[in-house]
Amino acid sequence: MTTLPQLSDEAAADWLERHRSGVAPEEALAFFDGLPPVPAADMLGRWRGSGLPTGSRLDGLLEAYGWYGKEVLGAEAVHPLLLRGPGGRPRAVDPVWIPLPLLRDHAGLARSWPVRTAFGRIRPLLHTHRHRARLRTIEHRGVSTAAMVYDALPIIDVFRRVGPDVVIGAMDMRGLPEPFFFLLERDTAADV
Repeated sequence: MTTLPQLSDEAAADWLERHRSGVAPEEALAFFDGLPPVPAADMLGRWRGSGLPTGSRLDGLLEAYGWYGKEVLGAEAVHPLLLRGPGGRPRAVDPVWIPLPLLRDHAGLARSWPVRTAFGRIRPLLHTHRHRARLRTIEHRGVSTAAMVYDALPIIDVFRRVGPDVVIGAMDMRGLPEPFFFLLERDTAADV
């Protein structure tokens, strides 16, 4: 893979502003490839998440289940999935209980009211204080950058820098043909 010139923070923020409501997957991947890597230390803290719609079958699914974001306390201490709890406060959920084949292969069913309602009823049982991922620097698409490696799931979230407090993530999940793109914005109000 050839190295492309990296976008400046201003150019990346401008691109993102123009494409937050949706973009073709090829264009999202080209944007991702044009961004600088993220040093693992820059990922420390709590992050608010949102999807970057690309036509992926996972678009909007995390938000439908109350996704808040992610939290990185250290290289061995990562909460890869925070959902909104009572009062909207973020609570760590053990992602091992999330039915990945259902989400990946039947996202329409996962969006249905009965499934979301059932999940809402059992969600309090899924909360955890244990860390369920690790932060590593990996080589992805020819660039060494920060990545979140899930402990018990075939998922790696790879990050690139959009700005000092914004990163784009590409979820690499076994069985998903294209990456699922999402944004993380540093939660400056978090007491981390």
